[in-house]
Amino acid sequence: MLSRTFWEDAWGKNAPGGVLGGCLGTPLGHRNLGENASREGCLEGGGCWGWDVHRGRLGVGSGRAAGELGQPNSPSEPTLPQLGPHLPPRLQQQPWSLLYCTARDGFSLRTLYRRAGPLSSPALLLIRDTDAQAFGAFFATAIHMSNKFYGTGETFLFSFSPELKVFRWTGRNNFFVKGDVDLLMVGGGSGRFGLWLDGDLHHGGSHPCETFNNESLSPRGDFCVQDLEVWGLA
Repeated sequence: MLSRTFWEDAWGKNAPGGVLGGCLGTPLGHRNLGENASREGCLEGGGCWGWDVHRGRLGVGSGRAAGELGQPNSPSEPTLPQLGPHLPPRLQQQPWSLLYCTARDGFSLRTLYRRAGPLSSPALLLIRDTDAQAFGAFFATAIHMSNKFYGTGETFLFSFSPELKVFRWTGRNNFFVKGDVDLLMVGGGSGRFGLWLDGDLHHGGSHPCETFNNESLSPRGDFCVQDLEVWGLA
């Protein structure tokens, strides 16, 4: 059985054909891990493609506007609050396309920068960990390497647990985004990062930070990455 992008798998039958196309993976046991094929301990109990959340769909993708929302799978299930309306108004009707996908491009922060940075596009970072938790970040500017923090107050963190929670800028500091080949950080203050990923995209963490006054996006705080995607304006 061929896997689709993890966000499409997350929404199951409600994910429209082609919306998250362009990253057609292989079965979980045969995925290309790119430059980093060893992930001991990270796949225990992962169950990536078995995650079943039939509650809605994220209306982003090639040729789709972020504000085009899906419907619940059945009247008995609540509609999942959608991410699209939380984007800046100028972006809500823009088409989005897949820039980077671990199933297609391998697990490498360096590759993520190479594929996502040159387009100078705002970006959505979507992560699913090995506990089947989904979360991520919106970047108002392109994701790139920098020796200092960059970004704007439009940057935010979010999580689905399973309902959407959005954590916006508090105004307490400007520690939006910073990254090099070994580490990508989103939000900070007092030595804690709202979200971080290592250079191999194997491990990451999320802790309350001053920038966004967020909860830990992953219940355990530190997590192992199961799947990761970056989307930008088409």
